[in-house]
Amino acid sequence: MKGLLLRLSGLDADAENAVRVIGFFDRLITGRAGLDALVRSTAELAGCPVGVHAPGQGLSLRADAGGDVETPGTAPAGAATRALEGGVEVWVARAGAPIPLDDMLLERFAIATAVLLEHSGVPRPELGDPALVELVLSGEVGTAERARALHLLGIPPSARLRVLAGTGVDGLAGRAAQLGGVRAVLTAEPVPAALPDGARAGVGPALPAIDVARSWAAARTALRFTSGAEPVVWWERLGSLAALAGKLGHADVAELPDVRALDRLAAEPHGEDTLAALDALCATGSARKAAAVLHRHHSTMPARLARAEAVLGFEVDSPAGRFRLHLALMLRRLRDNTRPE
Repeated sequence: MKGLLLRLSGLDADAENAVRVIGFFDRLITGRAGLDALVRSTAELAGCPVGVHAPGQGLSLRADAGGDVETPGTAPAGAATRALEGGVEVWVARAGAPIPLDDMLLERFAIATAVLLEHSGVPRPELGDPALVELVLSGEVGTAERARALHLLGIPPSARLRVLAGTGVDGLAGRAAQLGGVRAVLTAEPVPAALPDGARAGVGPALPAIDVARSWAAARTALRFTSGAEPVVWWERLGSLAALAGKLGHADVAELPDVRALDRLAAEPHGEDTLAALDALCATGSARKAAAVLHRHHSTMPARLARAEAVLGFEVDSPAGRFRLHLALMLRRLRDNTRPE
């Protein structure tokens, strides 16, 4: 379909081809297409950038021929425009001279936009913040629906936001929703360095609000790497570990020798204390600092580390050993923390 309008105009801007353009938009209307689909399909039909700008409804969408729907979508200089009620505007930005069917396309694009705005299933304010937050974070909705939800929340699409995915974080400030067993919090503020006792949180990257679903997915991944010793994990700081979350299954991790050795340590008397000491060693870089974090006398650490080395089969209090130990500990967390939904 890409560039079809150019080909039709090259043949003849007669009634038959005009009817074909009308039928194209009628099919989108009767099929209750979303605004994303309308903008994307119109750009493909026209073979040039098109857009819808509805500032009063929080919508500003554009698409190039063959491209994804993006925001903002204000009309560029020189674009052909058509104004609708309520400050809504549609536009077509063809480079060079217009072609014979452009007026027809713009008219039907405007009509389809007006109809679909009335029929749109986007949320109304009475749904409340949690429902709107859930819509904003959904990977299944289009750009138009997400933009409308952000508008109702009073958040500009270009605002930089992070998503925090956590448990026990009900008191944190920000627009929030409970999604399954995980609480999602939208925040533009610095994430607190300390959380309430027992709370855990994965922190997604700061992104424009219109892309915040990606931050939510990253935050849930980061949450899987948390532990009692490291209750807050930032996705940006995971590096290559983030990629492993989507590559390794529970059984894959469980079969790794270093992870199995940690399981054996955990099963021993005071085993969880030993693993806490190993976590603290990786976090602080020294046995003395690890003891201070755990509120233990430093003289208790050598025996714990010696036992851990005997089971693991490698030295833990060295740079190479701490790297290997830290990787094993993180993979064990990944296995034991169920994937949040």
